[in-house]
Amino acid sequence: MARRGADFGVMIGGPITVDMKKVKERKDRAVERSNQGVGNWLKNLKNAKVYEDHGKFEGPHTVRAGGELLEAEKIFINVGARARVMDLPGVKYLTNSSMMEVDFLPKHLIIIGGSYIGLEFGQIYRRFGSEVTIIDRGPRLIKQDDEDVSQAVKEILEAEGVNIRLEAECIAAKQQGDQITVNLDCKTGGREVTGSHLLQAIGRSPNTDDLGLEKAGVEADEQGYIGVDDQLRTNVPGVWAIGDCNGKGAFTHTSYNDYEIVAANLFNNDPRRVSDRILTYGLFIDPPLGRAGMTEAEVKKSGRKALLGKRSMTRVARAVEKGETQGFMKIVVDSDTKEILGAAVLGVGGDEVIHSILDVMYAKAPYTVIQRAVHAHPTVSELIPTMLGDLKPLE
Repeated sequence: MARRGADFGVMIGGPITVDMKKVKERKDRAVERSNQGVGNWLKNLKNAKVYEDHGKFEGPHTVRAGGELLEAEKIFINVGARARVMDLPGVKYLTNSSMMEVDFLPKHLIIIGGSYIGLEFGQIYRRFGSEVTIIDRGPRLIKQDDEDVSQAVKEILEAEGVNIRLEAECIAAKQQGDQITVNLDCKTGGREVTGSHLLQAIGRSPNTDDLGLEKAGVEADEQGYIGVDDQLRTNVPGVWAIGDCNGKGAFTHTSYNDYEIVAANLFNNDPRRVSDRILTYGLFIDPPLGRAGMTEAEVKKSGRKALLGKRSMTRVARAVEKGETQGFMKIVVDSDTKEILGAAVLGVGGDEVIHSILDVMYAKAPYTVIQRAVHAHPTVSELIPTMLGDLKPLE
């Protein structure tokens, strides 16, 4: 915003600079406050004891934590996940965790992985002042989203000077002193990229490989995700798996919802299920992407009759006033039931706006509920009723 000040008639003298040590100090304070709050809360719970040690199963209902053997009728596995990395012998690299400890500005940050972690860090460090190159093996970024969303995100990042290299079919890297060279086999562009630092952002792996699951008889798939049913129970009675390690979601909000499902079933006689959950997430670049439900491609593949609405952010008064008109919003509706199947809002406020659509989806109400609603002006949400008033058959 400081760099764009002149667009609004705000003149700032001299170049905009970033003090990375202060950036990290602020981040550390926020993380410490959160971690200490949760830690102190747990340790002060009545009848609770916290073991800060490596826990491993020794049987279906026994876990060893350090030197102590614990036994319980109910065990909940909630071990999270860690960064998945390629084997790059002799090459120094960063992950999403170690990247948070950086208190300097990389001259040229190379990122392997064109999805959420890679794109978010890529834009952050480009805005801080680094040269940034993002490499992905696929033909487009965020392949789980629709092609028009992927293309728009690519254009947003490239407009800020982020270099994006797609279809990198064979990726290898070598350390040359303080420099790292990543060799590519790409259809376009040079065959290698040299930078000062490398971030691996190719996904996450569950922390289940050293839990002794085999001694408990708990089943997991080839990737290490623990198998669970619709109420998050494993194949072993009295053992549940929640959070990133069960493969049912890789977000903080899905992990918390896992807890809510288990607690409702155990204590409230409320049969909540994972299948009741509607997929939703955000890509926190600027402008952000808010997603809910099915993609346009998924609806087409399902073969159902549907209607599509789409509007450019250039038609949103709030976006125009803020000078942030990149992106668009779109929504897909079932032609017969009138229920909303999915939506994407890529643009200013998109990560918040998506929830007005998501809540109606949970209510299983027809799209006309939003279409006939009166939204405040000037907001991003006010264009949703307009978009819903101009639906066309999905081809």
